[in-house]
Formats: sequence, C-alpha cells, structure tokens
Amino acid sequence: MPQTAEKLLFLRATVNENPEYAEILPLFQELYATIEGREGETGIFFATCEKYAAQRVTDGFPLLQPDSMQVDPIKTGHFLTTIIDALLPMVKDGADELCLLREAIGSDKLDLRTVLAACLARDRRTLEEAAAAIGMSSPLLEFALEPVLKTALETFSETMPASCAEGWQEGYCPICGSRAGMGELTGEEGKRQLSCSTCFYKWPYKRMKCPYCSNEDHEALSYFSVGEGPTRVDVCRKCSRYLKTRDSRLGHAGVPLDAEDLATIHLDLVASKEGFERGI
Repeated sequence: MPQTAEKLLFLRATVNENPEYAEILPLFQELYATIEGREGETGIFFATCEKYAAQRVTDGFPLLQPDSMQVDPIKTGHFLTTIIDALLPMVKDGADELCLLREAIGSDKLDLRTVLAACLARDRRTLEEAAAAIGMSSPLLEFALEPVLKTALETFSETMPASCAEGWQEGYCPICGSRAGMGELTGEEGKRQLSCSTCFYKWPYKRMKCPYCSNEDHEALSYFSVGEGPTRVDVCRKCSRYLKTRDSRLGHAGVPLDAEDLATIHLDLVASKEGFERGI
C-alpha cells in the first residue's frame, strides 16, 4: 500500500524542525491524514493486457493508457468528497468553487472518469471544459482530483516489479507516462533512479542525462545544493529545466520522495530565481 503514514510523519517532523514551512505543509498533512488507511477506497482500477504489456514497454510506450482506467462513480465520488471536505477548511480562496465541485459529484455536470482520464493524459482542454461547466477554475479542479488519481496510481504501481522497467531508457514513467518528479542516488556507486511525479514508480536512468530533453553534454549539465540536506538541484542549461535529486547516501533513504519534494520547496524557489523551470 502507499506509504501515506510515512509521508505524514515526515511532513510533521519537517514543520517542527523548519517553522518556515508551517504555512505550507499543513494542507498536505491534512490530505495525507485523510487518505491514510483509505488508499484502497478510491474506486479507481487499471486494466492491463499482459499479452502486450512487455511489448509496449519495449517499444517505449507506458504500460497504462487513459482507457486502461476503470472508475466506480459511487466509490470515487465518495473518496473525492472526503478530499474536498479536508481541503475546505484549509483554503482561503476557492472554497466556494470547491463547494460547487462537491455539489456536482454524482450529477450530469461531472463525469469522473472523463476528468480523471484527462488528468492522467494532461488533457488541459477537457479539464477546462469540465471546470467551466461546474463554474470553477481548471487548476483548482485538477488540484482536487490529483490526490484521488495519485493514490490509485501509487497503489497500482506498487504491484509492478522492477522488471517492468527493464530496458526502459525514457525520461518519462514506464507505468503511467508522467514525467519524472524527482531523482534519487542510491547504493555505494550512487546509481540514479527517477521517480514518477504521478504514480511514484522508480526506474533506473543514466546519471549524466537530462530526463526532459535527453541532453548528454556534460558541460551543459550541473547541479547546486543549498544547506546540508541530502537533496540537491540537477540543472540542464540546454532546456533550462531542473530536477531535484536526493542523494540517499547522505540521509532520508526511507522517506517517500513525494514527501521529500514537498519538504524542499525552498530549492524550487532558488532554482526559479536562477532562471530554471521545473520539468513536470
């Protein structure tokens, strides 16, 4: 099952140790607290054809496609409602829009499978149309849907063995096709893995290669760090994108990377000031 409890504990410790995060992380703590123990209740399932799965990966196509998704509208609607209820006390702007989304669940204004598939496919037009029909902003709709989709995808990806990524050389996820959210260096040799920004599956990747533009020019690849934490920022000067990377040999080896991501927002701010954009 997803490591929700571990994520929650780490964020709580981060807030205690770094008061500057007290205004940022409580929202995500509340989300994790709401999800913990309910990871199997999203009502979202993924059907794959084992006959063609290996060939898809070999050909550079992710295992899952939007049409692989099966949604139980009642269960998914209930799970989404619990997410909205957790968000409402935590947001200053957008509460009225979240209430509109809550009211739309189960009505003909909102097709949950369509909007969740659009999130997976990064289909902005469909999300904008769905948000307009409800009367809310598209970014807020996507923000509310993401915890549901990511919980379901993480539950699925944890059943996938490392062999699923055998021979995979792409910078996007072999399971769901999303871009890398973070990197990690592990083992004595510091071998590099990428972690999916959506389902959190990890796969091996070349140490000196940009996962976003495939640049391998060592002179255009570098990194910087801030403070003494185990996480640094890998940058590509060819595409001006960056990827936060944790060297687990320096600490936090057991911390889920999506929690590490939230606890290192200060690195995102520095990277942005330096003129780099995040790859996801």
